[in-house]
Amino acid sequence: RGNGGGSDATCGATGAAMRLRLRNVFAVYFVLSALGLLYALLQLGQQCECVQQVRAAVERERARAQQRARLHAVGTEAPAQPLPTIYAITPTYARWVQKAELVRLSQTFGHVRGFHWIVVEDSEGRSPLVTGLLEGSGLSYTHLSAPTPPAQRLRAHDPSWLQPRGVEQRNAGIDWLRQHRAGQPRGVVYFADDDNTYSLRLFHEMRWTVGVSVWPVGLVGGLRFEGPRVEGGRVVGFHTAWQPSRPFPIDMAGFAVSLPLLLDHPRARFDPGAQRGYLESSLLQQLTSMQLLEPRADNCSTVLVWHTRTEKPKMKQEEALSREGRGSDSRVEV
Repeated sequence: RGNGGGSDATCGATGAAMRLRLRNVFAVYFVLSALGLLYALLQLGQQCECVQQVRAAVERERARAQQRARLHAVGTEAPAQPLPTIYAITPTYARWVQKAELVRLSQTFGHVRGFHWIVVEDSEGRSPLVTGLLEGSGLSYTHLSAPTPPAQRLRAHDPSWLQPRGVEQRNAGIDWLRQHRAGQPRGVVYFADDDNTYSLRLFHEMRWTVGVSVWPVGLVGGLRFEGPRVEGGRVVGFHTAWQPSRPFPIDMAGFAVSLPLLLDHPRARFDPGAQRGYLESSLLQQLTSMQLLEPRADNCSTVLVWHTRTEKPKMKQEEALSREGRGSDSRVEV
């Protein structure tokens, strides 16, 4: 019996120790739970990092949706009324990259509804190369030729700025419009050089031009972009580095003219004798004023056209093989 009493005492001590350990465990658990709850309460007033990530993802998707809508706007714009036709006048001349430039341009224009392409070659007649390209383009087009007078032609080593280029060709396009679209109540005229790069959204922006619409042009004038400065929805000046005092210091790719406005000014045309940098002004001064310009492209804050130029190919090897009678097959059109 004495041994049994000692066993009971040992069991009681062991049970007390177990209960103490359990109380300690529960105490620690309670403290940790309380601290966790307190931390959670403190975080209620702060944005969770995951919420910020979700919001950023939503904003990115919204921006993508808006961009897709803009890219498809050409096919869906103003369905309740007929689209005014955009007439793009493109001067072009024979050179190694001519076909490559025109193919690239035609495949951009092919995505634009209500579009008519006026291509004017700087030559005495229309070339088979450009004729074939236009016939296979699937575009509505007019093919003209208008040679630059010899006195105004650039010589081989002249800098590109020495003489205004494309003047006779642009004026020939304007003359064609006056002869064949007289009395047309709607339309837009754009001077689209063959070496520029165009966003499809640009044509949506210019479509409903009332007088003269304007926007910035990228990679021109030695700057990232040139273009109008807009305040309160109106053009108040121009961002340019070279001769900012010009009446309209903007690039040829930076404006469009409504067809009725052009037709209402039968003598308006580009001046072949315009001094360097004043060719655009020579036309626009006859049509509008800075106060009447219509800013497009998010109030002239978005670049939708770039003044790009294809590098002139080096043909030394071709010339060397030709001298040996082993030149490339001339029947292959390049």
